[in-house]
Amino acid sequence: MHSIALRHPSPAIRFGRRWCVAVGWAFGLWATALAADSGSLLASWFAAQTNLHTWSAEFIQTRTLRALTRPLTVTGRVWVEMPERFRWELGSPAQTIALRRPGELLVIYPLLKRVERYPLDKGQTGPWRDAMSLLEAGFPRSRAELESQFNVLSLTVTNATMALTLQPRSATVRRFMTQILVSTDTNRFNLLATEVRFVDGSSLRSDFTRATINPSMPSDQFQWHIPADFKVTEPAAAER
Repeated sequence: MHSIALRHPSPAIRFGRRWCVAVGWAFGLWATALAADSGSLLASWFAAQTNLHTWSAEFIQTRTLRALTRPLTVTGRVWVEMPERFRWELGSPAQTIALRRPGELLVIYPLLKRVERYPLDKGQTGPWRDAMSLLEAGFPRSRAELESQFNVLSLTVTNATMALTLQPRSATVRRFMTQILVSTDTNRFNLLATEVRFVDGSSLRSDFTRATINPSMPSDQFQWHIPADFKVTEPAAAER
């Protein structure tokens, strides 16, 4: 997103910057299960996920960089449909759109007339495949499934809020992302905030508001027609 932090970033750092918006949000949604450390609370969380089919929210995103004295903030909206569709729009009008659908991820820059396409084929290997494997199964139905993806560094419950710090188990993901912090309520297990910390010392935090559980969505919510004058690239293929 911003090349100000590292003059010559590695492919792993470029990966983190290009897609930190979508990854940061989706990691946070996955992580909420582990915050339910008691048996009854965990069972309630799984029961809630069984009935969760769609989700939408507004958010304020804060990007903190060591090279900047003030954080960068922007508003946006997110929509998700289980198990593998989401649409993340940053800015109004949208400056960046991350569109996840079966088989691919599109990162769209409408003002620049540019689209980055990341194929997500089942047999694909490499850094992008390793990172995206954390997002593909949707909301896991067991603690064992989540713990196969994350190390739990800390867990606290204060009043009606659960706070969790996670570390990705994948060595590839840890090359650009060190920790994921998650806040969620203990009533409906609704996501309140996520924060992703990167290896260069920067961070990305999203605070969610006006969340709606199981809203109805237009049939074309996760579609986006690429205009003929837009340039389409596949950065993942170039960095392998």
